[in-house]
Amino acid sequence: MNVLLVKMSSLGDVVHTLPAVADAAARGCRFDWVVEENYQPVAASAAGVDRVLPVAFRRWRSSPARAWPEVRTFLRQLRQRRYDMVLDAQGLIKSAAVVRWAVGTERVGLDASSVRERPAVLAYDRRIHAPREEHAITRSRRLFAGGLGYDLPNTEPVFGLDAQAGSGKSVVLVHGTTWNTKLWPEAFWIDVAHRIAKAGFTPTLPWLGVERERAARIAAAVPAADVCPPTDMNGALRILAQSSGILGVDSGLAHLGAAFGKPTVMVFGPTDPRRTGGRGKLVRNLAASLPCSPCQSRRCRYQGAATAWRGQYVDPPCLAAVQPARAWSALAQMMRLAQAP
Repeated sequence: MNVLLVKMSSLGDVVHTLPAVADAAARGCRFDWVVEENYQPVAASAAGVDRVLPVAFRRWRSSPARAWPEVRTFLRQLRQRRYDMVLDAQGLIKSAAVVRWAVGTERVGLDASSVRERPAVLAYDRRIHAPREEHAITRSRRLFAGGLGYDLPNTEPVFGLDAQAGSGKSVVLVHGTTWNTKLWPEAFWIDVAHRIAKAGFTPTLPWLGVERERAARIAAAVPAADVCPPTDMNGALRILAQSSGILGVDSGLAHLGAAFGKPTVMVFGPTDPRRTGGRGKLVRNLAASLPCSPCQSRRCRYQGAATAWRGQYVDPPCLAAVQPARAWSALAQMMRLAQAP
């Protein structure tokens, strides 16, 4: 079956879709994948993907008139092929618009109780139920199975990313994220970087945009740390694939580390690891224990006592509950497990 897959962003969501693509590819399905331009290398790496159609909705919104030639080119490419199925794994109004513009025998997406933006269901000929309380990976696998006509697999998810052997020295610290409420306190990053360096590893700090300033401050406090040079997604994939471990907040790069099968520890505060946590035998998800967590909010509304660490108040309070010693202990354990015969 020839399928157009619409799953554009975010990076973590794209990673969570990879096991469903692998399930379907193992059953003979072939995909063209519509994805945000920055994530092309991830989509292109998936088994069964023949063509990647990049979009740039985030960039196009900033200058619609200037973007129109690119939009027109994308729409022309989108309609070059007729598909047996157009599958919307995003569930947004913008993804539904792509689905309607594409040429396909059948259009499939989530039902009204499962979709993220309810008007999107108007674009679909057939709608699949995927309970919201399930993990994002399971929801995607359920959508693909229901849409493409096979039983939901009960196997562990396979991401299909080819990880190279780690150098034995690099531990990647994924300190950046788009939500302020998901940021681990900077003092914690400095502390854990010291612990990593003391153990004989190099704390490695990727960054994007303003994250460079935080990476520089961490490295200034921990001379053994390495701030990555500017890089694209291909470069980020290499950094993760060649590392010996990853410690991060709930962000796309940390999810990629887990998908590579690397020893990975992810720190969760406002988001729920039961729904979006990393998956794999070498992955640990550490969650806050405050009564209001997970709140699923970009704005902290915590009204309890302030959280102190080494005599200083730290923010956000839910992530401050997962302290550096605990995080490094968990990652060191995963790294030892990876080295076990």
